[in-house]
Amino acid sequence: MEFFTYFYEDEIERFFFQRPGTFSKYTNRDLLSYGLGATLYMPATRPNIHQEILSKKHEGLTSLVIDLEDAVSDHEVDTAENLLVEELLKLQDECSKGFLNYEDLPLMFIRIRQLDQLQHLKSRLGDALNLLTGIVIPKFSVEFGRDLLEIIRDVHTEAHPFYAMPILESAKVIQKETRMDELMEIKHLLDQYKEYILNVRIGATDFCGLYGIRRNMDTTVYDIAVLRDCISDIINVFQRFDSSYVISGPVWEYFSAKKRMLKPQLRQTPFRERYGEEGLKWRAQLIDNNMDGLIREILMDISNGLTGKTIIHPSHIKVVQALNVVSYEEFIDASNIVKAFDQNNGVMKSEFANKMNEVKPHYFWAQKILLKSQVYGVLHEEFTSIDLIRKEVYV
Repeated sequence: MEFFTYFYEDEIERFFFQRPGTFSKYTNRDLLSYGLGATLYMPATRPNIHQEILSKKHEGLTSLVIDLEDAVSDHEVDTAENLLVEELLKLQDECSKGFLNYEDLPLMFIRIRQLDQLQHLKSRLGDALNLLTGIVIPKFSVEFGRDLLEIIRDVHTEAHPFYAMPILESAKVIQKETRMDELMEIKHLLDQYKEYILNVRIGATDFCGLYGIRRNMDTTVYDIAVLRDCISDIINVFQRFDSSYVISGPVWEYFSAKKRMLKPQLRQTPFRERYGEEGLKWRAQLIDNNMDGLIREILMDISNGLTGKTIIHPSHIKVVQALNVVSYEEFIDASNIVKAFDQNNGVMKSEFANKMNEVKPHYFWAQKILLKSQVYGVLHEEFTSIDLIRKEVYV
């Protein structure tokens, strides 16, 4: 897999100082953790999933989750499991015929309901289990998590890596009086299985549901006080320099145009300076498509150290991935900090003469930026993510 495959080769050379790297489920875990990008959820009841993957229907898609949990009604679980097994077996058959290699597949995960379901699917799928990069574990808790992680450890091999992505979305995590104890216990458990944990994810919708809250298209997760506080604590526990996990941005729920209630959230200046009147027209189009709230939330995700995002519509793919590309300035600063770490533990002026780079405090940040640059690429100095978002993509 590779980000931005919908660009022509000459466009990649034009926009990128360092082109996006290739990756697959066989890539080193530390690097692969940054490679999920925009992770598209789809219900397991969706027909012809294997055809969508074979035909690369959703341009730019690098990771997907086939959902057997919240996206499937309780009375449809058996039907959903049967459809999922049927689709994966068809996909396995196409691979065995040579029409597709495992390395060409997007990173695929199943979101399961419970332990028994995983064991049942494992026995039914056989070799088709190797198509998957792993499972997503909803409402992860210490109480039930260990047994699931033990199965992950048993399934995971060097020949066919298999990972877990726990979702933090339970009442014990969001409720203040139990939060820190629960987070620390989960962290302690995950640390014991760290080589099998690809990503930690945040279930913002479930958190909101516990309080009867639903944010609208003009409101980010960071504007909801109870969510903001919880996300802050999750970052505090799981993104510490001494034992860090990649945390993914929570889902954005909107994709269709509705009447605006609040002032649009995209500043005019970057669009006007970049493309003049045409840029302002394009900004208006993004607002009409409800992309401005998504863009603002992604920028807040990145500012808080989160990478990638859960999505429910393919129109979000290019926005999430474009905004996660590393800028030339970030890359040069990070490279110089890492280079200087062994020789110079002091302070040095950035090559861009606009900031001081402190080697020790900025070293962990620099390491993350260089990992991210290997999968998302690095833009040439004269370009920004806005240039990438402008690209028309088939949805």
